[in-house]
Amino acid sequence: MEQTGALFVVSGPSGVGKGTIIKNALERLSGRDDIQVALSVSVTTRAPRPGEIDGVHYHFISREQFFELLEKGELLEYTKYAGNYYGTPVKEVEDRVRRGVHVLLDIETAGAMEVKKNWPQAVLCFILPPSMEELERRLRARGTETEESIARRLEIAENERAKAHLYDYQILNDTLEEAVDQLVNVLLSWNQKKGKREAN
Repeated sequence: MEQTGALFVVSGPSGVGKGTIIKNALERLSGRDDIQVALSVSVTTRAPRPGEIDGVHYHFISREQFFELLEKGELLEYTKYAGNYYGTPVKEVEDRVRRGVHVLLDIETAGAMEVKKNWPQAVLCFILPPSMEELERRLRARGTETEESIARRLEIAENERAKAHLYDYQILNDTLEEAVDQLVNVLLSWNQKKGKREAN
């Protein structure tokens, strides 16, 4: 039987630590023979932040290129967030899943709902902050946000948190280690179920 991977969507408010949790989970699982997990690289029209590498963190493209992909039906989902467009190239996901690789998407809630509609078997995980006060503290600790930006991000975060119940799993990022454990357990649990199905 042809081995196929699964699509996992990870969402959560800006500043909740999604990227760090995903990075640590991928490092924890790397080198194992029983599971392969890869992070999907989204396309975005926003400018790179300091330290971000094109093709690693995002594919940074122009608005014209983005809408060309959209018109050709080459995006699994897309969303507009804080004035910029983000999308997931469908071919990259399909190719990896076909090879038995589990693909992780780090996307916002609007994109996650679109994925669930277009790829119903996707597994959705929402990362929750311990509290909105702690989320605000983490955003301020970045030192890169204006007061206006922080207020906007907190408003968006409230709207996103209201959609957490639509996800298959909710992961509380109180301590990083525990949050990473929870995400790793979700991936391993699904992988074990897949193995049992293939053995039958």
